[in-house]
Amino acid sequence: MASNVNPTVRRRRLGMELRKLREDKGMTAEQVAERLLVSQSKISRLENGRRSISQRDVRDLCDVYEVEDRRLIDSLMQMAKDSRQQGWWHAFGDIPYSVYIGLETDAASLRTYEPLVIPGLLQTTEYAQSLVRGAWPETAPADVDKRVQVRMHRQKRLSETENNNPELGPLRLWAVIDEAALRRRVGDAQLMIRQLEYLIEQSEQPHVTVQVMPFGLGAHPGVNGQYAILEFPDASDSTVVYIEGVTSDLYLEKANDVQKYSVMYEHLRAQALNVDQTRDFISGIINEYADKRA
Repeated sequence: MASNVNPTVRRRRLGMELRKLREDKGMTAEQVAERLLVSQSKISRLENGRRSISQRDVRDLCDVYEVEDRRLIDSLMQMAKDSRQQGWWHAFGDIPYSVYIGLETDAASLRTYEPLVIPGLLQTTEYAQSLVRGAWPETAPADVDKRVQVRMHRQKRLSETENNNPELGPLRLWAVIDEAALRRRVGDAQLMIRQLEYLIEQSEQPHVTVQVMPFGLGAHPGVNGQYAILEFPDASDSTVVYIEGVTSDLYLEKANDVQKYSVMYEHLRAQALNVDQTRDFISGIINEYADKRA
């Protein structure tokens, strides 16, 4: 399994440092690419943390930027070495959203809006199994199990005692969930009852806030779809907006983009039912499932 080093976060931090060195030098990514005889897209991927960075890459870039501070070079080289280590999720093989998992593992807080399903960090094992099988009908049973195991492992970030990152403390989670996610029956009625009871139980933790957006509230800032906002304890790590896709995911880090999504989320929280109203609302839906089962 992995060490305590998070390679995803190391790549992001290193990329930001390299971008700052380039900008301080007054060079464009295209100019750097021409000097190193590589593609401009490689330089961009190195700077946005989407590509592993070798120590040779760091050495070459420091030469181009004429960095003379040996301590800075050694620090960047060490970050490059750390960025090539494997996170805990690599033990499960090829995971499509491994970049997101790396970010979530080191995040201090997560704000998420889910229009169709219960958020992954708040799912029961049964719900997750049924959801993955339904969403990916051609997935082999072994791969379904792997995805569910990863999802359950991720939930350790919400635990005080089984945290992947004990130095961080539990993840501060704020989830706004559309009523559709509560009424979309994944599995049978009994499974949904257990899932919604678990949702209420998790919402009672001091670091977990759950709000429901009922159908009756009409149009709202979340109608454009699911997204999540991750914030980190280190001020040097920029906030990330994550938008999940079928074949590829989108990560937004520009201040203007993050600001727009943050403002949208504030409107979501303001319009949704408050915490107590949400628990009562979920309890009402549990009773409806119980009546259907009877």
